Amino acid sequence: MEQESELVTGEAVVLDVRAAKLASRGLAMMVDVALQLIVLVIAMLVLSQVAVFGDEALALTLFLVTLVLIMVGYPVIFETLSRGRTLGKMALGLRVVRTDGGPVRFRHALVRGLAGFFIDFWALGMLGVVAVVTSLLSPNGRRVGDYLAGTLVIRERMPAARTPYVGMPPQLAYWASQLDLTRLPNDLALAVRQYLGRTSELRPEAAEALGYGLAQQVAAAIGAPVPPGVPSWAYLSAVLAERRRRDQAKLQPAVQYGPPAVQPYPQPAAPAPVAPPQAPAEPAPENPFAPPG
Repeated sequence: MEQESELVTGEAVVLDVRAAKLASRGLAMMVDVALQLIVLVIAMLVLSQVAVFGDEALALTLFLVTLVLIMVGYPVIFETLSRGRTLGKMALGLRVVRTDGGPVRFRHALVRGLAGFFIDFWALGMLGVVAVVTSLLSPNGRRVGDYLAGTLVIRERMPAARTPYVGMPPQLAYWASQLDLTRLPNDLALAVRQYLGRTSELRPEAAEALGYGLAQQVAAAIGAPVPPGVPSWAYLSAVLAERRRRDQAKLQPAVQYGPPAVQPYPQPAAPAPVAPPQAPAEPAPENPFAPPG
C-alpha cells in the first residue's frame, strides 16, 4: 500500500497526496535530460559556425551561457508556466507543489533550477549522486533543491478510488428500518463509509478499535445503541445501508396517472370486489440482533 504524505497546511489540514519517489522522478529526469541534450547539440552546431568564421573565445563564452540557459532555464520556464511540470513530469504524471499544497511560482522554480544545476546534478552534484542520496534519505523523496525552495514532487495519476459497497446484514434489516437517521451527520457517515472500505487493509485489533469508536459516535447521534451480540462493523453497515435505501427511495419519481379513457357507450358497473380474508400478521423475529453468519 502506498504511503500518504504527512504534509499539513497552515489551516492544520492534512494533505492526502502521494509523494513521488526516486524511481518515478528518475524517469522524468531522464526524459528532461534527453530533451536538453538534443537542444544542446543543436546549439553546439550553430555555435561551431561562429567559431569557424569568428572568435573562438566568443564562441566558448556563448557556449557556456547557452549551456547554463538550457540546463537551468528549461526547468525554470516549464515549471513556472505549467505550474510545476516539465515535459518529463508531464509524461510521468508528476507535479511540483509547495509543501503547503499550493502551486509553485517563479521563485520556487528558480531556486530548484539553480540548486539542481550547481548542487544536485551537474556542477557539484557528481552527475546526480547528491540528488540520489538526498532523495533516498528523505521520507518524501525530496532533493536539496526541494528543501531550499520548500517544494515537493507529487504524483497526479493515481488509480481511481473504489467506492466500497455497504450491504445490509439480513439479521438487522427489520431493526434498521425502525431507526431515525435524520440526525446522522454527513461527515460521520462518510467516515464510516471509508472505514468499511478499509477494514481489510487494517490489522484486526486496529479495525476493531476504530469500528467501536465509530459505532459509539453513530449510536450517540441517532439514539440507537449497538444491539447485544452485534459486531461494530455489522451495526455500521446496517445504518449506512438503511440510510442509502431511504435516500434512493426519495429519488424515485412519483407515478403519474393519465386522464381516464373516454367510453363511447355507458358500461354497466362492475360488482364490487370482495376482499379476501387477511392472514394474521407474522410476529417479529424473536432475536433480530443475532450476529451475521
